[in-house]
Amino acid sequence: MPMSRIIVIGGGAAGMMAAYAAAKNGHRVTLIEKKEKLGKKIYITGKGRCNVTNAGETTEFFEQVVRNPKSLYSAVYSFDAPQVMAFMEEHGCALKVERGNRVFPVSDHASDVIRACAQALEHVGVHVRLHTKAERLLVEGVGESQPSEQVKHRHICGVCLSNKETLNADAVIVATGGLSYPTTGSDGDGFRFAEEMGIGVEPCRPALVPFIVREEWCKRLQGLALKNVSVSLICGTKTIYSGQGEMLFTHFGVSGPLILSASSYYANACGKQGTGQDFRKRAKADPNPAGEMMLHIDLKPALSEEVLDKRLLREFEENKNKQFKNAVESLFPAKLLPVMVELSGMAGNKPVHDITKEERLRFVRLMKALPLTVTGTRGYAEAVVTQGGISVKEINPSTMESRQIKGLYFAGEVLDVDALTGGYNLQIAWATGHLAGENAG
Repeated sequence: MPMSRIIVIGGGAAGMMAAYAAAKNGHRVTLIEKKEKLGKKIYITGKGRCNVTNAGETTEFFEQVVRNPKSLYSAVYSFDAPQVMAFMEEHGCALKVERGNRVFPVSDHASDVIRACAQALEHVGVHVRLHTKAERLLVEGVGESQPSEQVKHRHICGVCLSNKETLNADAVIVATGGLSYPTTGSDGDGFRFAEEMGIGVEPCRPALVPFIVREEWCKRLQGLALKNVSVSLICGTKTIYSGQGEMLFTHFGVSGPLILSASSYYANACGKQGTGQDFRKRAKADPNPAGEMMLHIDLKPALSEEVLDKRLLREFEENKNKQFKNAVESLFPAKLLPVMVELSGMAGNKPVHDITKEERLRFVRLMKALPLTVTGTRGYAEAVVTQGGISVKEINPSTMESRQIKGLYFAGEVLDVDALTGGYNLQIAWATGHLAGENAG
């Protein structure tokens, strides 16, 4: 294979892996990154620990992908989690597997993941240019005298930088990320490039993001973490997500792994909201046009209503001379107890022997479906990923190449694919980046 000149735009997980794979194939690769260092978003993933990938079965991986899992078959099967782990270990980042098959550096430092990637890039001779912003893509045959819609066979030929410098290329891989965590450099450049080339971009929304809720009592629980609870997200009369795990109450609403996963389905139900630059402006003012949804928290998911009622009845019988608030204190964390008593509609000092069956059953239903009204999310500033992006219909899933423009590839979060928490989104980035890099040139 003759040597080609390849430019990779974006120094995140997908971009670094794409540059590595392309250079390993013998191509001359330049990786450009607008920020001052590589992998800025990786540094903050997993609370600074970096959940590198998920070591579960590859067949189970696709069940965790919210949008367009089938488009990832080639990428994930050609560079799966064991291969990602081998890559990291080979380049000096020792790994460990934790609960839920989540893979982390042994050191618990995301910087070790970046260091391994940087070492790999240096080993294969990738030329890295930091503080370098791509302004637009250069496509052969497109100009003022020859509009893009008149060109049947278009080919990428380079990149124009913000300083007016032109870099010629035989192939360009766009791995610019989405809109989430914009301080890391993810501000939608890839969507703008695509739209300028006439490539379809699906509506974008913040995902894996905390919820804002209406209820004021939620603020009183700030800092309270609940483990082994389940939640159901309800849109109208339809339950669009249910899951079990950990959640956290905050000053604005709820967060934690379980809530972040639910938010991806909230985002997916949002409908069309616009794309590219226009959407970024709109999202800044109103990132949550989906409207309100109900979130029900099951505080006792291991118990059915019938079994929970029997337990509550037993508590009442054993404490029949106590006040209601004292009889149920063993059922809840101390911070949650007064809120549950208040929401029950019964006075906390009401004697247990005066509580009716109807009141008891209503309290059981409250424990099984503690209601919160979701009014929106915390937006892109706190979203782990962006949902939406370059339409998968525009991409050859076997190569990551644009179906419209020869030599133009897309990888990572810029694509309309996203997954739940647990290392799946980084696996998507590594896999799509590797596939694009192997096929570029």
